[in-house]
Amino acid sequence: MAEVVSMPRLSDTMNEGKVIKWYKKVGDKVFEGDILAEIETDKATQDFEIDINGILLYIGVPEGKSAKVNDILAIIGESNEDISNLITKNKDIDKDKDIDKDIDIDKDIDIDKDIDIDKDIDIDIDIDKDIDKDLNENKKILASPLAKKLAIEKNISLHNIVGSGINNRIVKRDIEKHIVKQRKHNNNKKIIPHSYMRKIIAIRLTESKFTAPHYYLMREINMDNLIKLRIEINNKFSEDKKISINDMIIKASAIALRENPKINTSWTDSSIIYHSDINIGVAVAIKDGLIVPVISKVDQKSLRKISYEIKDKVNRINLNKIYPNEICGSTFTVSNLGMFGIEFFTSIINKPNSCIFSIGSILEKPIVKEGNIVIGKTMKVTLACDHRIVDGVVGSTFLQTFKDIIENPILILI
Repeated sequence: MAEVVSMPRLSDTMNEGKVIKWYKKVGDKVFEGDILAEIETDKATQDFEIDINGILLYIGVPEGKSAKVNDILAIIGESNEDISNLITKNKDIDKDKDIDKDIDIDKDIDIDKDIDIDKDIDIDIDIDKDIDKDLNENKKILASPLAKKLAIEKNISLHNIVGSGINNRIVKRDIEKHIVKQRKHNNNKKIIPHSYMRKIIAIRLTESKFTAPHYYLMREINMDNLIKLRIEINNKFSEDKKISINDMIIKASAIALRENPKINTSWTDSSIIYHSDINIGVAVAIKDGLIVPVISKVDQKSLRKISYEIKDKVNRINLNKIYPNEICGSTFTVSNLGMFGIEFFTSIINKPNSCIFSIGSILEKPIVKEGNIVIGKTMKVTLACDHRIVDGVVGSTFLQTFKDIIENPILILI
């Protein structure tokens, strides 16, 4: 018996998904565990595995198109099975067949074809009142009703067009020629539509920026001892098992969070949530935006374990093999642009976190040590805080704890 495969919810905030690629076509046999399609969500692009066996009888979402969660994605059943009732029940198949019956200027325009000017110019026709209302600046220009209508639809000012009709009246073909001219003028521009992920990033960050009152705290930290410790640790391991400065920063952040639990919180309209687990999101840049894999219970894990998990998840992100539960549930986020030479920066909070930690590059500079000026290595960090939850003293105390750990890194190993 045929079964409907719905658009899956691949993340906790996903409302719709976009099919990037189908790995199967109608008529193909599919087996449990097969990858059916590549789907872009609000957080990542992921391979969707099927959990039933049968024949792919129907594809409900073409490549490049989106559908809401639980909308019909596909139908799988037996060969030659009648699925018309399932299609009718689960989806209005005519939903995406609406066509614009108005003139399609986006198609190539043959500006040399004969145009029936008599049809275009009908002086006795009363121009639609709504058109006149929307085109006040063009009312006094001699133009045919159709030319005015096209100008409105394509947001074209008639002041920029010279008419070729009787008494220099602007007619349809003048609008068409103007559009072709504009298209040729703009041929040097590259326009790329927003990906679904980029749209969601824009929505989420805008919501965070304008609903959570951000403020920023910055500290400069001496990195000499941490760098020495990292060298000592990595001397004992092979290249693939070496730890990074970022691994150590994430571990130090977790220890500081454990000692400052007011940072490991989330805001709701009725309460503040204090999270018992310390789950740190690690911001990772990808082709179409940003993804934040989550390392859970970081304070309870060793440096080597943290390093392995970060490498593994970043690798699987690049292969579209990350699982939905691995990019959800963060209680704190670390964003590191130090490797790109950024000295310091501020970040937008990754809701529902109350803070995000921005890590700058390590710089060699003169510093004062025991009353003497010496050359040392320092790093600037910035904590963005949601002022509804985290007051200045709370944020400052966290930064002091973090600084103490980094400058006395043996605490990371305890």
